[in-house]
This record gives sequence, C-alpha cells and structure tokens, in this order.
Amino acid sequence: MRTRVLIAYHSLAFLWYFFITCSVSSLKAEHQPSGVFLYGGQWKYLTILNVLLQTVFYGNALLADLLRPIGKLRGVKFITSCRDLLFSVLAFPVAMFVFTSFWGLYTYNRELVYPKGIDEFIPLWLNHAMHTAILPLTLLESFAIPHHYLPKKSGLGLLGFFSFSYLFWVIWIYIAAGEWVYPLLGLLSPLGFLTFISTSMVLVAFIYIIGDILNSLKWGDTKSQKKLE
Repeated sequence: MRTRVLIAYHSLAFLWYFFITCSVSSLKAEHQPSGVFLYGGQWKYLTILNVLLQTVFYGNALLADLLRPIGKLRGVKFITSCRDLLFSVLAFPVAMFVFTSFWGLYTYNRELVYPKGIDEFIPLWLNHAMHTAILPLTLLESFAIPHHYLPKKSGLGLLGFFSFSYLFWVIWIYIAAGEWVYPLLGLLSPLGFLTFISTSMVLVAFIYIIGDILNSLKWGDTKSQKKLE
C-alpha cells in the first residue's frame, strides 16, 4: 500500500514539474521585458535550473519506486542512491534557497530580483509554481520517505561545487554580455558583492544541514533509513 502511495505521489510531482518545465520552455514575448536580456537564455536563472532539477529528481524517484520490488539488483540500488544524492545535495537545498532568497528580496524590493516588466511575460500562477509551490513539495518529500545523507563534509563539498559552478556561470554571463543576471548584483560594490555571495553560500550550507537534521528527526540515523528502504 505504501509503495502505491509513493508511486502516485512521485508520479504527480514529476508530471507537475514536467508541466512547469514545458510551460517555461514555451514562453514567448513579443517585446523583451525590462530587466531581461537574451544571453544565456532561461538557463541563466537559478529558478529555471531548479525546476529542471526537480523534474529530474522526481523522475528518478518515480523510477526507484517502480523498481523497488526488485530492489536487490545492483542497478536498482544505484538508482535509489542517485535519488537520495539528488535530493539531499541539490533538490532540497536549491529549492529552499530559491524560495527563501526570492521572496526575501521580492518583499524588500522586487526590482532587485524580479523586475515588474516580467509580469507581462510570466503569468502569476507560473511565478508561484516556480517560487512558492516548491516549499511544500520539498518539505513533503522530506517527510514522505527517508533519504540517505552523505557525511556532512562530502555533502557540503558537492553542494559547494554546484554553488560555485553556478556563480562562475553568472560571472561569465556578465563578462560576455556586460549585464548581471540579477539586477541586485549591479548595485553592489566589490566588497558588497563578496559579502552577498558569502552570505548566500552560508545560507545554502545552513539549509543543507537543516535538511539533514529534519531527515534524522523523522527517520533516525543512516542505518535506520536503510532498513526502512
């Protein structure tokens, strides 16, 4: 019964994110919205990358559910390990960071992160699908099934690699296009830029640790998690 519920849940979540990914990919504007430039396409925004990441994760989770009856096979164990790695290191921290940073900056001054001109390009429901719905869905995943977390040093190392890779991507776009992906960055001094980046890195690391704690509080230690699987 539990396996069927998980299959239904992960199927709906995968279809939801796949729909959002298709919706974002099909967006076309007659006029370029203010605060938006073409270089790098949609893939320069962490929000869009997160939607794609969640689609891949839930697709992997669904596949793990479907193959669970033959879980002793090496390939199935690998898929389950990928599910846990994706969620713990990327899907949970990135989704929570996107939600926290977006709505925090939006509340303070939306022009710093989501210029008003984008409202003519992205409908309100899609904005909330990408920035609001990710919170309950991510928390639901945390409490729906146990996830094996790597030792903190390894997990934070992989998350740091992803974070710095995205940072380099943002800097490269600025070098190539002469514009910052997020208007806020153009208003900061060099010291302010370093402070903002450092604070963001600390926040995403803190979110990773919170995810690990929530997983442990709900499901116990690593050995307990493996037994539940």
